[in-house]
Amino acid sequence: MFEDKDIVKKTAKEIIDLLKAEEISPLELLDILENRIEEVDARINALPILCFDRGRQHANQLMTLPVEERGPLAGLPIAIKDLTPVANVRFTSGSLLFKDYIAEESDPLVELLEKRGGIIYAKSNTPEFGSGGNTFNDVFGPTVNPWDLTKS
Repeated sequence: MFEDKDIVKKTAKEIIDLLKAEEISPLELLDILENRIEEVDARINALPILCFDRGRQHANQLMTLPVEERGPLAGLPIAIKDLTPVANVRFTSGSLLFKDYIAEESDPLVELLEKRGGIIYAKSNTPEFGSGGNTFNDVFGPTVNPWDLTKS
């Protein structure tokens, strides 16, 4: 088992290699990510929408397949911007107009990522409707720089 601090520093390619070698499972990665988010995201506010139950359900389905049939992403957890609908997950686009909206179906991008072995576990904060260079909105507030909490 990897230490959380070690795995969160790895690249996506390194994690995919570990998944393909079955040195770590998608479920273990989701547990590590959930712990890391609980540890740091209250200060950063980068991932206001979490869908770990959905992600674990997809991971369990994926893990019934042999590793070589899990797709090129092999169970890699992926956060998607809250500008892209994910079926049965809150979808606000950072706007109070949609603050309580739940997407009925996933965007084709999400479907493609999941078909290729990606596991959606969270949605990241966004400027309202994606307009602007700084992430803040009236639904979730601002996201700050994890290296300097005084900056966006």
